[in-house]
Amino acid sequence: MNAVDFELALRGGVFLGVFAALAFWEFIAPARVLKLSRRQRWGANLGLALVSTLVVRVIVPGSAIAVAIVAANEGWGLFNRLGLPLWMAAVASVVLLDLAVYLQHVLLHSVPLLTRLHAVHHADPDFDLTTGIRFHPFEILLSALLKLAIVAALGAPVLAVLVFEVLLNAIAMFNHANVSLPSWMEPVVRWLLVTPDMHRVHHSVIEAERNSNYGFCLSVWDRLLGTYTPAPRGQLDIGLAAWRDQRTIATLPGVLGMPFRHEGVAR
Repeated sequence: MNAVDFELALRGGVFLGVFAALAFWEFIAPARVLKLSRRQRWGANLGLALVSTLVVRVIVPGSAIAVAIVAANEGWGLFNRLGLPLWMAAVASVVLLDLAVYLQHVLLHSVPLLTRLHAVHHADPDFDLTTGIRFHPFEILLSALLKLAIVAALGAPVLAVLVFEVLLNAIAMFNHANVSLPSWMEPVVRWLLVTPDMHRVHHSVIEAERNSNYGFCLSVWDRLLGTYTPAPRGQLDIGLAAWRDQRTIATLPGVLGMPFRHEGVAR
């Protein structure tokens, strides 16, 4: 099995394992009562994730792992030039890739064309692990292209890219899960990682709250760059006020067509 096939198998296995564990946690101890049924929302969200995966595989068949291998062989990128020890280059690469996701997320809320795509994610009227894979195919495609460019520019080691790709799937589902950590554990974990309670604020209908807590994995970027909101101002309402029609926000055809409609964007 080559490195690319190993990555796909590992990511698939981790995805299924984390999905099952979080779905069980949500079932036995949900943080919030959901507005819509799982069957209705999950059909749209999982269908969207499947379409996005197929689009990326067809248009961008090369993975980030493949780019990292080529970069290592050709000496491309910062870390291949610096000649750092593998562990140091790997840790730095994962941290910088996480920062890149943070900065990309800020752009998605700042550039009008991108906010139309990102509105698909924020229009989910509920917040659970499937929200973490609810992205329009065009947004996923742009993210994939940007990731390939960053991996090449950094000369990120194959190990670092593999770790990051696994984290990308697992943590996106974790910090969107409809769960809460125990009160004693929440501040401890949040000191390092983005928790569900922290990221849930980012899905508020209130614009000021939505334009905060952009972090994907490490919580430090929001703290350092002034975008951290510790808790909602009051009762938290999830979604986008301009997008409430269930035929649009909770069906696969509806969410695929959202960026081409004019009801509103994720501002």
